[in-house]
Amino acid sequence: MKEKAIKLKTPLTSEQVSKLKIGDRVLLSGVIYTARDAAHKRIVDAMDKGEKTPMEIAGQVIYYAGPSPTRPGNPIGSVGPTTSYRMDTYAPRLIEKGLKGMIGKGSRGKEVIEAMKKHKAVYFGATGGAAALIARVVKKGQVLAYPELGPEAVNLLEVEDFPLVVINDVTGADLYEEGVKKYQK
Repeated sequence: MKEKAIKLKTPLTSEQVSKLKIGDRVLLSGVIYTARDAAHKRIVDAMDKGEKTPMEIAGQVIYYAGPSPTRPGNPIGSVGPTTSYRMDTYAPRLIEKGLKGMIGKGSRGKEVIEAMKKHKAVYFGATGGAAALIARVVKKGQVLAYPELGPEAVNLLEVEDFPLVVINDVTGADLYEEGVKKYQK
């Protein structure tokens, strides 16, 4: 029998993410933000200069995605996950500032996993290739910052029951590594 998905609402707390384990299915609702590498660089540069960031970082979830253009009558275009390791240079700094969740696809680097362990954050996997289906969970979308970056701008998304899987938890466990080990036996 499959375990029921865990329902979470943003912003997230250390207590909430500490209960999550690799392989947990999560349905995430609330406000999340999209940002890819160009936006991450700008956010970290703003932090380095002591400037205000486009959003409060603490408790938030960043989705590594660049939405396609919005069709009339829809809150957003297709919005699939991008490869997460491209944000690994910036993620530890954001996690240190209180970022509680990241959504993307692919593995994370050692420094990111160490930051997640130290500061209690998780990495969620979203299904690659399902961008149009994922867009259905978005109830509202708007460009929040850096509109000149086009699809790489920071967007505020209101989501309802965004289906995710915990890939890395606060213990440093890795679903990808555990999955390989399981089938090597």
